[in-house]
Amino acid sequence: MRAVLKAQINKTDRNDARGMAQMIRVGLYRPVHVKTLRSQKLRMLLTHRKLLQSKAIAVDNDLRGTLRNFGLKVGAVGAAKFEARIKELVENLPDLAALIEPLLIVRRTLREQTGVLHRRLLAIVRDDDVCRRLMTVPGVGPVVALTYRATVDVPARFRKSKSVGAVFGLTCAKYQSGEVDRSGKISRCGDEMMRAMLYEAAQNMLVHSTRWSWLKAWAMQVARRCGMKKAIVALARRLAVIMHRIWVDGTEFRWTREAVPAA
Repeated sequence: MRAVLKAQINKTDRNDARGMAQMIRVGLYRPVHVKTLRSQKLRMLLTHRKLLQSKAIAVDNDLRGTLRNFGLKVGAVGAAKFEARIKELVENLPDLAALIEPLLIVRRTLREQTGVLHRRLLAIVRDDDVCRRLMTVPGVGPVVALTYRATVDVPARFRKSKSVGAVFGLTCAKYQSGEVDRSGKISRCGDEMMRAMLYEAAQNMLVHSTRWSWLKAWAMQVARRCGMKKAIVALARRLAVIMHRIWVDGTEFRWTREAVPAA
């Protein structure tokens, strides 16, 4: 819209309004889906949980970095023993302990409230039939399933399941002009959180999951041809398509190729 309006010789409010009306009249813009109230609430839960997680991680990293300046190395410790390790390091340094104590209190509160939101998330997923069926897909856990449900909202708005991958920015951008016709990297358009969740689910299936399925075998073939990173992206796109089809058909993930109907 901005590029078209800049082409006008005389910029006035009247001309801008006339230009916007003309672009809408010729059909260059399509209606945008407004999510249901329930999906907006689920999205709020997911974003707030992610925000608290990121702040808690930031506090941990800050503590590690500031203590390293004094020659105190935290080392590899889990989240449960992190606070005890910090107190152990500054036990004989009361001036540092006084500065670190407020951060430890904030960290403790952040993790407690993150747990509250996470338990709320698990309760919602437990009572949601769609999320439970989406979780039959390998690599897809409660967070990924609920994020997918809140992002897609109404599956009927996609006429084809293949369109979901493009909407999430997981398909290649295309450039074609005359004799030039090439496919670039993925477009990265659409919902960034959903794209990250699908990538995480694909990575979990290929790297951490030990159970084999026809989908993992397909992704490993792609990895042998194109590399692991491209295989994870390709698998993330296919997961988005499969999850939409599971949602629409009311089915569950089929682990064997023989059980999958021909396309």
